[in-house]
Amino acid sequence: MQTIDSLGYKVYFEEDLKSLESFISQGAYSQVLIFVDRNTNDHCLPVLQSVLPNLVDYDIIEVDPGEENKNIDFCIGVWKTMLDFGADRKALMINLGGGVVTDMGGFAASTYKRGIDFVQVPTTLLAQVDASVGGKTGIDMDNVKNIIGTFTQPKAVFINPRFLETLDQRQLISGFAEVIKHGLIQDRDLYNKCKQVDVSKIDSEIIYRSVEIKNNVVLKDPTEQGLRKILNFGHTIGHAIEGYSLLHDDNPLLHGEAIAIGMICEAWLSNKYSGLSDLELQDITHEFVRQYPHYSYDKSIYTQLIALMKNDKKNEDGKIGFALLEKIGSATYNVFVSEDDIQLALDYYLSVSK
Repeated sequence: MQTIDSLGYKVYFEEDLKSLESFISQGAYSQVLIFVDRNTNDHCLPVLQSVLPNLVDYDIIEVDPGEENKNIDFCIGVWKTMLDFGADRKALMINLGGGVVTDMGGFAASTYKRGIDFVQVPTTLLAQVDASVGGKTGIDMDNVKNIIGTFTQPKAVFINPRFLETLDQRQLISGFAEVIKHGLIQDRDLYNKCKQVDVSKIDSEIIYRSVEIKNNVVLKDPTEQGLRKILNFGHTIGHAIEGYSLLHDDNPLLHGEAIAIGMICEAWLSNKYSGLSDLELQDITHEFVRQYPHYSYDKSIYTQLIALMKNDKKNEDGKIGFALLEKIGSATYNVFVSEDDIQLALDYYLSVSK
């Protein structure tokens, strides 16, 4: 078993989840609530039950899967269910699922009766390397990602690679975008390893290193006042595209697919604004185009995308802020970019991804 020390809690990497069993027994909780979506209830809860046969006294709260359901209406349903179950302030919430479950479950727990304990058991690659660390909870509003939320640390995080066996290839590749991002912003060696990886057989050491990078950044800047903003590389444009896709597409982009587009666009901005070399721009572009499907959009949507970007949490004084790359393995933040250049970056994606 490996562990990482985060902001007052530990991240456990293990296949038997015995640390979770010990955590529950030592916590003397009045009640255990397991928060799932329909998919994780069907595919991941049986895994949890198989490795923790002594965990039999719990209540399940289930929501519909998908980012489109990570909103206040579903959150109200979660709070009402907690009330129906008679949950008090000594209850424990176990969030068993991907980023939607860990984000929304953390938010619901952190606000119910002014906060109850929760732990994260991330079941997707995306949640394991990204949503599991950092204490951000949140829900979306009006297609703006995570605009409502709190900084509340879980009591522990438990990462079990067995859950990745429940995912299809599209989900794995989506999550892998965040692993690549961690290499781009902090670790050139990790980025180079990512170029050689078969995502369906991803090495647990790569997952560990990806979590370690994010954790090291979060420890230095828990509430995103400065350095932590580098974790948003690709997300200013990527979140806008994701929000647009959720609203307009029958089969919306997954988070990592949208962030991959964002990283191509923001690598182009990095080349213009923060010193990323032409050669490294070409290398980054090639890798994302090779691994991620093309997404077609018309230039007429640029006004809508920029409107979404203007609601981003990193903006200041009405200016759209970016985390950009200085080189592969090094990033900067608070780079404010003109709307004209954002449009040119969106043009760049269309020109290279066909």
